[in-house]
Amino acid sequence: MKKIYFFVLLVAGFACTQPKDQNDHDQHPKKEGRKKQDKQKITDASQEILDSSLIKLMKTAPAKGAILIYDYQQKRYYSNDFEWAKRGQLPASTFKIPNSLIALEVGTVKNDSTLIKWDGNKRYLKIWEKDMIFRQAFHLSCLPCYQELSRKAGEEQMHAWVDKLKYGKMVFDSTSYDRFWVVGESLITPFQQIEFLMRFHEKKLPITERTDKIAKRMMIKEQTDQYVLRAKTGLSNPEGKLNGWFVGYVEKGDDLYFFATNLDPKPGTPDKKFIPLRIELTMKALKQKGIL
Repeated sequence: MKKIYFFVLLVAGFACTQPKDQNDHDQHPKKEGRKKQDKQKITDASQEILDSSLIKLMKTAPAKGAILIYDYQQKRYYSNDFEWAKRGQLPASTFKIPNSLIALEVGTVKNDSTLIKWDGNKRYLKIWEKDMIFRQAFHLSCLPCYQELSRKAGEEQMHAWVDKLKYGKMVFDSTSYDRFWVVGESLITPFQQIEFLMRFHEKKLPITERTDKIAKRMMIKEQTDQYVLRAKTGLSNPEGKLNGWFVGYVEKGDDLYFFATNLDPKPGTPDKKFIPLRIELTMKALKQKGIL
């Protein structure tokens, strides 16, 4: 179990940084430019476009997997690998998005400033060995903090809310309701991640307006004069093999773009090199598409 947790938790030291501001970004391309993607291939599903720029990006990367981007205005999905994008994986810390909604709804936290106290016991990461507010726990991807909140909610309420939120296929019982997102048989695909985030953005989830506002504020990773990026990373180690996530969406003026990246390291890729790739490759892809 410690080995599994080590890989899952290591992500916080590399990718779960505090939100930051950036002021220098590429401008959004003209709408007609999207029709001139080099060597684009439209798949059988009219809204799924196999994008050559994403294929090239992933081909040269020390990781394999799928970058899935959804243009909300054009109702089109772009990816390098749609087969991978329809394959389920453990959600890992991306489950902290719905788990935050659950905590706010059942009252285990009052708001994003609620203090979560450290019990003084040694944790896998030093940055977790302190009292922190709920918002910090989200951005530092504090697994013990969210496990504590799940225990306070209880198995019955966790089941009820996971069913209400319709987030992938989560599998757990009385022995695993505080960790089913990092170990076990729970699965969610990149397509399902985006579908959930769209319902969240459109306020179609069964949550209060207050919860909606707090959670969306918590999710902000970057905010500039040009855009707002809301996102969450995730890392698991199923069967001894790392699998990483970066999911979220970008609001840019009146335009909206969702993304879900899921990656495995290529053979020989060191863990420390693989872990940052989820964010790095996604950000490159978003810039290539003129979104950032």
